[in-house]
Amino acid sequence: MGFTVEYGPEVEDERHNFDALNIPPSHPARDELDNFYIDEATMLRSQTSTVQIRVMEKQQPPVRIIAPGRVYRPDTVDATHSFMFHQLEGLYVDEGVTMADLKTCLAQFSRAYFGHEVLTRFRPSFFPFTEPSAELDVWFKYPDGREDWMELAGCGMVDPNVLEAVNYDSEKYTGYAFGMGIERMAMVRHQIPDIRLLFDGDVRFLRQF
Repeated sequence: MGFTVEYGPEVEDERHNFDALNIPPSHPARDELDNFYIDEATMLRSQTSTVQIRVMEKQQPPVRIIAPGRVYRPDTVDATHSFMFHQLEGLYVDEGVTMADLKTCLAQFSRAYFGHEVLTRFRPSFFPFTEPSAELDVWFKYPDGREDWMELAGCGMVDPNVLEAVNYDSEKYTGYAFGMGIERMAMVRHQIPDIRLLFDGDVRFLRQF
């Protein structure tokens, strides 16, 4: 689909992790209890959206990238949470990019990953760096016979404030972005009950894949 893969540093500054992503100083996402701060101005990144900012700072549109990598949040470890996990984010900025382009991209991905019969929907949501924002849900059939909508990814149109933070003309360019947890995707597809199995290194588990 024309995306290139980009990587960025895991130790970040506040501009790339928060400011340029339209997350103001008063936002609760910047709380010391929700981040691994190294000092007052640097931290372990909490999202790979930082790569989107770094790429846009270096080049003018069109930009079409996928940004995978490790991220860090001080969550209590349990079956579905870890203080370190992997995230995959996508960004497309150009003239005339619309919500229809975003929906088409994620629908095609969902069919490729879960099968052509998968049903998807967009559900309104909120993120500081996209407007409008949505959650992508898929209709999932569990092994025990249950069926229900399941959240797959957060997404939306890039907020004009984010475009202006990297000196893009927000009147000329539009874009979309999406993000999902890689472990979550694998757990859903392969019915893995505990995220810790992915990090334990038990060869009995790993040989299944």
